[in-house]
Amino acid sequence: MSADNAAAALWNKSSLLAQITIGYNIVEGLVSVWFGISDETLSLFGFGVDSFVEVISGIAVWHMIRRIRVSGDGGRDRFEQRSLRITGGAFYLLTVGLVVSAMVNLYQRHAPVTTAWGVAVALVSMSFMWLLIRQKTTLGKQLNSPAILADAACSRACLYLSAVLLAASLGFELTGLGSLDSIGSLLIAWFAWREGKEAFQKAEGLSCSCTCSCGSR
Repeated sequence: MSADNAAAALWNKSSLLAQITIGYNIVEGLVSVWFGISDETLSLFGFGVDSFVEVISGIAVWHMIRRIRVSGDGGRDRFEQRSLRITGGAFYLLTVGLVVSAMVNLYQRHAPVTTAWGVAVALVSMSFMWLLIRQKTTLGKQLNSPAILADAACSRACLYLSAVLLAASLGFELTGLGSLDSIGSLLIAWFAWREGKEAFQKAEGLSCSCTCSCGSR
């Protein structure tokens, strides 16, 4: 296989990984929001909404990889900047919503019905993100692509977010303390705020470590 064909195959794989990431975040978001509402679990609900926001950014990443693969142009375009601004705004709105809801829950001493689904979702997400990080990091190094390495960093952030969800959900299941769910949602809000800030910085052309949030996650 020639060098050009080998590079093309790697770019095709990176594009496929981006599409898989988008599809996974959609499914993860639907499951998390559904059970977050039914079980009155704020941290799981916030995690699910975060996954949907990650989809917007994931589409921008896929678009960027597609353009680089076709034309070799690694610069931003209007589509990416617009997507990043929308993503940043959505993350800020999510931050406000989670903080307000968490404060109300703490004041009312609200406890979720169960956080078992939060544990399950977090474990699946952590396993999947770990695999994505390995694949994206390997591809990024092989292609010498900052864009793909930045996408791998985003998946790493999603892994940390899943760990927060796991800690909050497992903590409630073991102790029965409803405040742990609210505290977990506040930590998710902090991640959302940070990802929103980085999205706006990226849109402005500043140097940041991550193109998205994910999802998510």
